[in-house]
Amino acid sequence: MEKWFNVGKIVNTHGIRGEVRIISKTDFADERYKSGNRLYLFMPQSKSPLELTVNSHRTHKNFDLVTFDGYNNINQVENMKGGILKVPESQLSALDEDEFYYHEIIGCTVTTKDGEEIGKISEILSPGANDVWVIKGKGGKEILIPYIEAVVKEVNVKEKMVIIDPIEGLLS
Repeated sequence: MEKWFNVGKIVNTHGIRGEVRIISKTDFADERYKSGNRLYLFMPQSKSPLELTVNSHRTHKNFDLVTFDGYNNINQVENMKGGILKVPESQLSALDEDEFYYHEIIGCTVTTKDGEEIGKISEILSPGANDVWVIKGKGGKEILIPYIEAVVKEVNVKEKMVIIDPIEGLLS
């Protein structure tokens, strides 16, 4: 059975020419929304996904705006709101060393280089220059760890383990 990975959620239409507004959940928006790429739309009431081919992509105010081949007016895309765009595992490309997909990192247990367990990575934020990993610590406290060489020392996605060397004040 095919394994699917979220790319984003269609939250609204944009304009009248069939553009949809997407909250992106992908690490590689420019690659995923490249013209000619195939995405699969999963709607809550539908049993099977709708295959869509990307026609155009641009960004606007923290959203990805995308049009699909054959859908060129608002009436054709209005019913896509709330749908989840996904790609099959077969479309995931190989990454360079020290690059990871979000789904590989989320769920990893984080420990310090001294062996102290900090918690599990629950989410990844991409605010700017580097990603920030959100760790659910003991007692439900959220700890933010920047994904930078000075802090993250080892990532083992097979073992779901991350070792960090926290800089001063990071864990307090």
